[in-house]
Amino acid sequence: MSANEPLEIPAYLLLGSNIRPEVNLPQALTLLRAQVPVFAVSTVWETPPVGTEGPSFYNAAVGILTDLPPDALKRRLLRPIEAQLGRVRTGDKFAPRPIDIDLVVYASEVLDPEVWRYAHIAIPLSEILPGLRHPQSGETLAHVAARLAQKTACRPVAPPGWPTPPQKK
Repeated sequence: MSANEPLEIPAYLLLGSNIRPEVNLPQALTLLRAQVPVFAVSTVWETPPVGTEGPSFYNAAVGILTDLPPDALKRRLLRPIEAQLGRVRTGDKFAPRPIDIDLVVYASEVLDPEVWRYAHIAIPLSEILPGLRHPQSGETLAHVAARLAQKTACRPVAPPGWPTPPQKK
């Protein structure tokens, strides 16, 4: 690798929507793909909202490659895509939204410890990063997701335009 080549760091995103999710999730993926290499895409999962009443969410995980540090990635890529799709941030962090894009793992560092607590994060992320290990227990994300799936009403959905993940062998 030459000194002129950008460093491509794997970053894992969680996409969520409960306003026209069948439209907004595929659009967010299209906008991401137009700006960064996407190397992994999970199934879309319908899950109940956390912390509020309201419509169910569609959630999916996406793996991208970037040369931006986390703050710049959020500022230059993720927030502009959210704004383009109509996201307006308010004081209510549980408000319905057309799109929410969270950076949950950067390189091998978990930036959002909620990964280990909530099915809507763990299940889709475990499809593209199953071997991620909990820092204290050593439990894999695949195992955590399987346990959380037993406690949470969630189901796979297939919005039009969303790629079908490769089948496990």
